[in-house]
Amino acid sequence: MTADALRALPRVDRIVAHVALDEARRALGAAAVTVLVREAIAEARGAARDGRGTPTAEAIAARVVALASARLGTRTKRVVNATGVVLHTNLGRAPLAEDAVGALTATARGYVSLELDLASGQRGGRGAFAERALAELTGAESALVVNNNAAAVLLALASVAGRKAVLVSRGELVEVGGGFRIPEVLARSGARMVEVGTTNKTRASDYAEALDAESDVAAILRVHPGNFRQTGFVERPTLEALVHVARRRQVPVIEDLGGGLLVELGVAGLEREPLVRASIAAGADLVCFSTDKAVGGPQGGAVVGRSARVEKLRRDPLARALRMGRLPLVALEATLGHLLRGELDAIPALAALRAPVSRVRVRAEGWARALNDRGIACEAVALDAVAGGGAFTEERLPSAGVALSGDAERWLERLRAGDPPVVARIEGDRVVLDARTVLPAEDEALLRAVVRAAS
Repeated sequence: MTADALRALPRVDRIVAHVALDEARRALGAAAVTVLVREAIAEARGAARDGRGTPTAEAIAARVVALASARLGTRTKRVVNATGVVLHTNLGRAPLAEDAVGALTATARGYVSLELDLASGQRGGRGAFAERALAELTGAESALVVNNNAAAVLLALASVAGRKAVLVSRGELVEVGGGFRIPEVLARSGARMVEVGTTNKTRASDYAEALDAESDVAAILRVHPGNFRQTGFVERPTLEALVHVARRRQVPVIEDLGGGLLVELGVAGLEREPLVRASIAAGADLVCFSTDKAVGGPQGGAVVGRSARVEKLRRDPLARALRMGRLPLVALEATLGHLLRGELDAIPALAALRAPVSRVRVRAEGWARALNDRGIACEAVALDAVAGGGAFTEERLPSAGVALSGDAERWLERLRAGDPPVVARIEGDRVVLDARTVLPAEDEALLRAVVRAAS
């Protein structure tokens, strides 16, 4: 019976040509569909050997459609962020400003003056506008852009410290997103980590003692605890005090700020996030930060600081491997243009952080009325949103949204399966849609998605 069942399996070419796979062939191509067909037939062969019968050609084709759908589902899609997390790491952090999107569209369709000085016709500096803008916004002598903040820190440590010692507080040996840990970044840079102080208390004198005890200290690394906070019996020297100790030993201070706040946002509760400008004013030699967190731009990283230090990083061969790509660079230039002009609310992430709760509440109440009018049981509720993205130490932001009645897990599943997918959260036993993180132009798309999910 098993041999007969195996012989009854359809041939690969027959399934590949099946009419049910027309859409899959258009989306993935014939070669990829053939691979999926072989996978489905292998599953069917296993079922036949186990005595579970032989699937029909239609059943195998249906399995291939399911496999193709799963593969297509891994492609990046536009989603509606109703989670209440403004800089949601899993959702790409900061959405881009309209000017940044327009610049991307215009430059992606043709050649661009990426490394060409149009005035002279000679080779120009890659990222020159962005780097001058960052220097102006931070008060630094020079700046360099790379592909993310981890790259900025890695490059700074590798270039400044090499195989020498770097001092870092035990209270700052943090883990950032994706499981990357400061000790591992240090090790990968080639530097030797020397821990100072304790988990909860590190003083300037601890650094001074370590500088006396170690003969090859090349730098002091200070790490901003962007995604957690220590309270109670804790102590940490100010950056000014740390710079004073370092200057006496002629050792540079590198600060990993993570979030990279360039301007005051004027939002109560968020003022504890340090400004990059303040770190430069305090005397830090190099300051590293992200461009897709508090900057509100595309994924990237920046190093700002003293010219001699930054230029050494720029000449390091590692800098080429870590440089920012053409399209993120174009988007960053547009984002920094808004910051230079003081147009904070033109940057979606900053606008979401700055939005008055009264305005957020009005949107949520409008959603609730519209959904109730369409027969969907819900109510407007007060919520707390967060900045997210490892910035602002997860400070709570008063917000508002809509709570949906019914099976919460089923709501989440159906909302994620929609077009566009809506990503929400459960609070208590209900799904809530937070209005602070839904972009202003997405209201109707959100309401349609909820109605479809309900039906």
